[in-house]
Amino acid sequence: MSSDSIKTVSSFNNVESPGFVGFANLPNQVHRKSVKKGFEFTLMVVGESGLGKSTLVNSLFLTDLYPERTIPDAIAKTKQTVKLDASTVEIEERGVKLRLTVVDTPGFGDAIDNSDSFRAIIQYIDEQYERFLKDESGLNRRHIIDNRVHCCFYFVSPFGHGLKPLDIELMKKLHNKVNIVPVIAKSDVLTKKEIQKLKKRILEEINANGIKIYPLPDCDSDEDEDYKEQVKQLKEAVPFAVCGANQLLEVRGKKVRGRFYPWGVVEVENPEHCDFIKLRTMLITHMQDLQEVTQEVHYENYRSERLAKGVPVPKRTTSLPEHEKNSGSEKDRILQEKEAELKRMQDVIAKMQAQIQQQTP
Repeated sequence: MSSDSIKTVSSFNNVESPGFVGFANLPNQVHRKSVKKGFEFTLMVVGESGLGKSTLVNSLFLTDLYPERTIPDAIAKTKQTVKLDASTVEIEERGVKLRLTVVDTPGFGDAIDNSDSFRAIIQYIDEQYERFLKDESGLNRRHIIDNRVHCCFYFVSPFGHGLKPLDIELMKKLHNKVNIVPVIAKSDVLTKKEIQKLKKRILEEINANGIKIYPLPDCDSDEDEDYKEQVKQLKEAVPFAVCGANQLLEVRGKKVRGRFYPWGVVEVENPEHCDFIKLRTMLITHMQDLQEVTQEVHYENYRSERLAKGVPVPKRTTSLPEHEKNSGSEKDRILQEKEAELKRMQDVIAKMQAQIQQQTP
């Protein structure tokens, strides 16, 4: 290294304290870029009808995802098959944009014969992985929309004595495909003692059946004590006992979202009444980790199994918008012209070489 280059390096070091390179600012840069770009997140809610899935989701994100939904009657439910209802909404809060897709599963567990009720759910999750794999294997990889399911809220009925056989069967089929977060629905129908008993029973059944639910990541040793305490409380709250409500009520002179009963008001956002705040905190603070686990564990499992079978990734069959078709055909035309030009130049070079060989004695 020359003396000039050494002087240049030392002059840069004068900007900060000695020994400071500057890569410590990388997390802030990554965060700013992520915030500017916005986030994509897909949440699936699975559970029997009437457990308050739609109400809870609307409560979590302060929006109405199902303005035109009609509830089928009992006769219609006996013939109803599971169909998936995906609703996407753009949420912006303080400049941060979230493209939220909620996949509901109306009809799950409603039929007389539920032996085939989880096929549509598993098929949907696999289809999103397949779609992402095709896009990732295509030419235009810069603007891939991530529709993979990053988290699944599995709603457990508060009226039973733990998990039903249908719950166990579906969770065992899902746990290697998606991050499962068990939720006790409509927990306001239970006393605190009943909730603790039901939570313990559900966790015992989950462990006994070898079901893997989403594990909240452990805190690093350098994290502050408040965050460590928050994560500890979230881990202890699993499965989350929640209730949802979108109605505003006046309690002690202030507006709260809750449910009115003859004996009083259940406040949705009161930690003493249910785990709603803890569930929302878990989802928001660990949203990136849920996405990373989906990418690095569940999607990689699907991708490796898919490629291990030796089946080539089929080309996309979905119709593209007209402007994308035009841009694609334009690229093909330019590529063909370049290939033709290259071939013509190769022919000219070959002729020149042949002439040189003829002229040499």
